[in-house]
Amino acid sequence: MIKSILIDAGPLIALFDKDDRYHKKINEYLKKNRLKLVSTIAVITEVLHMLDFSVAAQIDFLEWISQEGIIIHNIQQKEITRIIELSKKYQDVPMDFADATLVVAAEQTGLREIITIDSDFNIYRLFRKEKIENVFIDPY
Repeated sequence: MIKSILIDAGPLIALFDKDDRYHKKINEYLKKNRLKLVSTIAVITEVLHMLDFSVAAQIDFLEWISQEGIIIHNIQQKEITRIIELSKKYQDVPMDFADATLVVAAEQTGLREIITIDSDFNIYRLFRKEKIENVFIDPY
């Protein structure tokens, strides 16, 4: 069985930007670990924005998604209340919308691991103060 895991924008940007400092490391990590990557439309939007230097990279990313490179967890309108709650709680960090959707996705799916280069996930907590464990360790 293939393990499901959340993935944040940073590693996805690195995956499709060969000049990103994490490009080689994330490629190696994903080749070594067979995983079902789960993310949100907010994260996908962030990645596409950051890849705007190359339409080809954006299209490659979208084609990869269409082939289930990422499973998209849907955030519904009713979850906006929880996102507001999280945004207020972590306003000193601050928590961006994409990160808040990943916290909501973790709460809804039961997934407790994430691939991220964002240290903010060391701070964020789910209901009952559960932590999302970052399994992608920065080698630098």
